[in-house]
Amino acid sequence: MSNTDKNVARAARLDTPTLSDALDKLGILGQCYKIKPRSSDFRMAGRAWTLKYGPAAKPCGTVGDFIDDVAPGSVVVLDNNGREDCTVWGDILTEIAHRRGIAGTVINGINRDTHLCLSLGYPVFSIDHWMRTGKDRVQVEATGVPVNIGGARVAPGDILKGDTDGVVVIPKEHEERVLEIAEQIEAAENRIREAARGGMRLDEARQVNRYHSLQTREGA
Repeated sequence: MSNTDKNVARAARLDTPTLSDALDKLGILGQCYKIKPRSSDFRMAGRAWTLKYGPAAKPCGTVGDFIDDVAPGSVVVLDNNGREDCTVWGDILTEIAHRRGIAGTVINGINRDTHLCLSLGYPVFSIDHWMRTGKDRVQVEATGVPVNIGGARVAPGDILKGDTDGVVVIPKEHEERVLEIAEQIEAAENRIREAARGGMRLDEARQVNRYHSLQTREGA
């Protein structure tokens, strides 16, 4: 993550449920369905570097030698069309990504060699993990293009945030407003907690802080 990228830093301070609520309020589909961390300890925030896979041709193309082109602080975003029968990420990529300071990896599909990402603390978010290689099964179709991750569109440069609850994408063109609303939601929920700790009834604290409208879509 760049030290000068203030919006990535803002996203890193927020959790995915809060960001999800802000996306809902704006009517933006940014929740990556079924994309989960390989460890509940994983946290990640950064801008998307994208790659799209397709079925292998004959002769077969490569699964990808792209890692040296990814800038430190970026999130590697791999769209393998949700395939769970072959992997597109393993231990060599994990080791190099960790060493290069890449923020994490998000896969619309599966990874393998999970032990290494766990031992290094390198954040990998995917549908699942399994050992079978993607070589001769899939190949790189394009890089730097919009991709589909768990039903959400991810374009190059979008912000991704991942934590225990999964991954959300914040479209670049809406990031300022999404982050602003998420910060407002977080502040309101903190006020509710403090009021309840001080003895106020929860329903009253929620009413005072307009809890039930925090996620309501704007204009609804």
